[in-house]
Amino acid sequence: MNHIQINIPASETEQEVIIGLLADVATGFEQQDEQILAYLEEGSLSHEELTELLRGFSYTTEVLGERNWNAEWEKNFPPVIVHDFVAVRAHFHDPIAGVRHELLITPKMSFGTGHHATTWQVMQQMEHIDFREKKVFDFGTGTGVLAILAEKLGAASVLATDNDPWSIENAQENAERNGCSRIDLQLSSEFPQGARFDVILANINRNVLLQYAAQLAAALLPGGYLLMSGLLVSDREVIEKAFANAGLEFRHYTEKNNWITLGFMNKS
Repeated sequence: MNHIQINIPASETEQEVIIGLLADVATGFEQQDEQILAYLEEGSLSHEELTELLRGFSYTTEVLGERNWNAEWEKNFPPVIVHDFVAVRAHFHDPIAGVRHELLITPKMSFGTGHHATTWQVMQQMEHIDFREKKVFDFGTGTGVLAILAEKLGAASVLATDNDPWSIENAQENAERNGCSRIDLQLSSEFPQGARFDVILANINRNVLLQYAAQLAAALLPGGYLLMSGLLVSDREVIEKAFANAGLEFRHYTEKNNWITLGFMNKS
């Protein structure tokens, strides 16, 4: 399948905003010093829809034929290190010394490598959550990086869902590459019915989180923890209100490059 490359002049801060705007439709991003390249499947958006999403940003597009995306990522995917807690690298990188956990993630065109401020912050916060023998739900798994880290931290089981077939295929490859055996990967655009979890990870976006606020709260076991991101600083107030109304207690907030994580607990 052909892809469309969108060239958008943007500062580093603007690039983070653009990733948030296009996260639901893009199959990948390449961040450069003064611009960001976004990749979409040809025909997935009309010109009018793309212009509306990128309102306020100028851009140009070009059609790309089939490409060796692994080679593209190899050129543009440096390792990610979250303090001494976890490192994320591709199989073609040298091992990272001095970290407690090392994840092998080959992203292909899936979202979630640890480079983006949202994924980085979620991994950082996962260090402070007790995953041992817990039931975990990774809502919108992307590359599977958070599900894989959850298993490495001792989770008894991890349900990881995504509505993108490419992401599920990629996440399965990454789970196997990391020796994971307790991750149940499911292609789904629906919220799982009836299941309840000790920890829920939801690195998605504001609209999806608001849409599923009640379901996320209901799926959290008593004493359970919901860690979410894919949010901008400006989203904080409406998200906190929605999840408080759903019966959860606000517990933490972090911020990096105008992106935030929020944590809530089920105190019932």
